Amino acid sequence: MQATTEYINILIYLGIAAGIGVVMLAMGAMLGPKKPSPTKLMPYESGNDPAGEVHRLPVHFYVVAMLFIIFDVEVAFLWPYAVNAGKLGIAGFWAVTTFTLIVLAGFVYEWKKGVMKWD
Repeated sequence: MQATTEYINILIYLGIAAGIGVVMLAMGAMLGPKKPSPTKLMPYESGNDPAGEVHRLPVHFYVVAMLFIIFDVEVAFLWPYAVNAGKLGIAGFWAVTTFTLIVLAGFVYEWKKGVMKWD
C-alpha cells in the first residue's frame, strides 16, 4: 500500500511539473510580441549586424551537448544507490555495477566512433 502511495506522489509531482511547463508556453504565446519585422527576424551576432555570411554552429556541437546531458543524467541515477547502498546489499551492488558497465560501454563506443573529437 505504501509503495502505491509513493508512486502516486511521483505522478502528482510530474503532473504539476508538466502543467507548469504548459502554462509557461501558453503564456509566452499569448503575451509575447507578435509584430515581426525584417530587422527582428534578422540573425545577429552579439547585437551587431552580421558581416558576411551567417555561420551556424555545426551539428557536432549539438551531438556533444546531448551526450553530455545524457551522461549527466545517467550519473544522477547513481545517487539513489549511494544513499541506500547499505540496504540494497550485494544485489544492489551488482545492479549498479551492471548499470555502470553499460554506461561505460556506451562511452567507449562513442569514443571509438570519434564522436568526441572536435575538428
